Amino acid sequence: MATFREALRAKQQLLKKWKGMPGVIGIGVGYVNGKDKKGGACIVMYTIDASATVAKRCPSCVFVKRHRAKGHVSVPVRTIVSGRCCCHPIARPTVARGAFRRRIRPVVAGYSVGYPGISGTAGLIVSQAARRAQRYLLSNNHVLNRNNSSGYTETIQPGGADGGRSGVSRIGRLYRFVRLQRNAINYMDAALSIPTSNGLLAPRYATVGSVRGHVRGYAVGARFKKVGRTTGRVSGVVESIHTDIDVDYGSLGGLGTIRFRNQTVIRGQRAVSLAGDSGSVWLTTGNYAAAVNFAGSADGRLSIAFPVHWAMQAFGVRVARANGSRGRLAQTGQRNHPKYTQPLTAAQLSRVVTKKSATGRRSARKKRRA
Repeated sequence: MATFREALRAKQQLLKKWKGMPGVIGIGVGYVNGKDKKGGACIVMYTIDASATVAKRCPSCVFVKRHRAKGHVSVPVRTIVSGRCCCHPIARPTVARGAFRRRIRPVVAGYSVGYPGISGTAGLIVSQAARRAQRYLLSNNHVLNRNNSSGYTETIQPGGADGGRSGVSRIGRLYRFVRLQRNAINYMDAALSIPTSNGLLAPRYATVGSVRGHVRGYAVGARFKKVGRTTGRVSGVVESIHTDIDVDYGSLGGLGTIRFRNQTVIRGQRAVSLAGDSGSVWLTTGNYAAAVNFAGSADGRLSIAFPVHWAMQAFGVRVARANGSRGRLAQTGQRNHPKYTQPLTAAQLSRVVTKKSATGRRSARKKRRA
């Protein structure tokens, strides 16, 4: 029976052979039986389909040296047909039905937000250490940023696919974002919006109320819940972590399909990540923020997410509280234990490119000069 440390070592070995495995879109680690620790850890491999061509290239196990004993151990490979995974803000105008697609003031996490033409989900209301009184909205880059650039993008609520309009529905603008990179390592799809008025954002989460803070890490098998613009309130279980995965961004910012490192895959019994759910944040059963959804499988039953702690590290923020304090950081998990997600190291954080966006006034000046 393989340990998570041995499974992670086998995953690193398999990553080197990824190019020779057409049809494989993701490689991570999880449990052999998919539910609990019985049977030990394994490599979890996500594929486009179950064709013979794909199956022929996928190994059934990988041999690696044992962690604390002599000899080698066979790490099983569990293959899951996921189809392609895509980021999916909803761009088609829809009738604004559903509790979380309507206009709401002040805005709370879980409701529709975006920019003109696009709807995603408000993830969390956060604040910085140096400016605790100032609130920000945390969501995805592709929900708050028109084209992955530093240009001005207004934030509207509800989002553009739910009847929100430029100007009259404006609640703020893009403030900071993590630039998505086509030919480099990506760790997160994240951005902050700064409101036009602090009172437009309320530090609450739809159907839940107050979020106590966020967790530093979580394990395979953890049970989460979230509220998204499209699927509403749903629940899921962490199926794999440390998952390198390809996500299709289509024509957005000229990105196409890009690769993310050490992501989390969360499985629901029904759809948990559909178009419009981008940016929604998974919570623990104790109401701590855990992971940020940014993509999903074709049927929506798999949520591709990154640890929310990474966004907190990148932007220097914490969950905002109603009394002006910041949410606490829960020390969930064990440091450097591969069964748990881990904070970004200094080296990894240095690869995360954070940018500030232009203000509306600056953009207007550039237009006049042109």
